[in-house]
Amino acid sequence: MERPAVSTWRGHTAATAASPKAAMTPRPTPSAVARTGFGLVAALFVFLLALLFGAWGVWQVARTSHASPCDPHATDALTQRVATLERSDQVSRAANTKLQSTLAEREEQIAQLKADVDFYERLVGATGQRHGLSVHALQLHRQPGGAWHFSAVLTQNLDRAAVSTGTLTLAIEGSRQGELETLDWPTLRQQANAAGAPYSFRYFQQVDGDVFLPAGFTPARINVRLQPRGGAVVEHAVTWAEATGNTTAATR
Repeated sequence: MERPAVSTWRGHTAATAASPKAAMTPRPTPSAVARTGFGLVAALFVFLLALLFGAWGVWQVARTSHASPCDPHATDALTQRVATLERSDQVSRAANTKLQSTLAEREEQIAQLKADVDFYERLVGATGQRHGLSVHALQLHRQPGGAWHFSAVLTQNLDRAAVSTGTLTLAIEGSRQGELETLDWPTLRQQANAAGAPYSFRYFQQVDGDVFLPAGFTPARINVRLQPRGGAVVEHAVTWAEATGNTTAATR
């Protein structure tokens, strides 16, 4: 009779020990399960909506980027704008080049005018050095057909009341086929009885003319001869490089 009592007590103890755990873990109610399911569905719906919105944005960008070049109006407008910008750039470059060239020409003219003013001041100024008839400068420039144009500036300020009158001739020394040769004035002018270039001035004068060099002739030195009327001959020599502004001797 004692043993069944012990067995009943143990079973009661086991049931009693298990009952607190069951009490600590509440069983979900149907309303809680419904709310949890609705939250999951809502989160999934938001996620899908965001995904669809992002895909729509990517599609819009792709459509715009691919559709614009195919739009004939947009393409024509873009082409016209590019052409206008290129033309504007060309005009700007051309105007800038012309401006730079004009400025360079003006600077050269100003420098030449300053040199002329200095020359005139030395020539006619009270402190200028007195000298008789002389060749102040000689320049030669190549012309078409083998001709060379010369410009000689003659001056004198020794006698300001006198007028210098006479003729100018040139002779050019050089070589041809390895031999020294001097071309006189008639040869340079290609006239057997060529008269000298006349001059007549009180203070200064620029005398111009053309000379011709034969084929194969290499010039080296120019002799200027002034024959005043009623006075002594004046001679002046200058190298070809100095007269032409080129250190390389020119040949024809």
